[in-house]
Amino acid sequence: QVQLVQSGGGLVQPGGSLRLSCAASGITFSYYTMGWYRQAPGKQRELVATITSGSSTNVADSVKGRFTISRDNAKNTVYLQMNSLKPEDTAVYYCDARFSALHYWGQGTQVTVSS
Repeated sequence: QVQLVQSGGGLVQPGGSLRLSCAASGITFSYYTMGWYRQAPGKQRELVATITSGSSTNVADSVKGRFTISRDNAKNTVYLQMNSLKPEDTAVYYCDARFSALHYWGQGTQVTVSS
């Protein structure tokens, strides 16, 4: 059974930092491209960042320079380090795993940036 279990998130003040984690099981993690997406209320889900099996990264312009995606294949975990958070970063964040036609999602975690 494939599981992507997310942790981290919560409430943070503007300018603060959070780290999201996504631990995978049931897949050969090192094969997969891992990603983070987010969905704000009333908006479509959007790409935040991806990291390939070879650790090449792609980061959305809206978070470039503030967010960093990384992976630890030994722990089957992908991370999203979020710095200099802004109110517009408020959303439910989802991790995903993709390999060929296989695609799995995490359960989502709320990030709220507010004073």
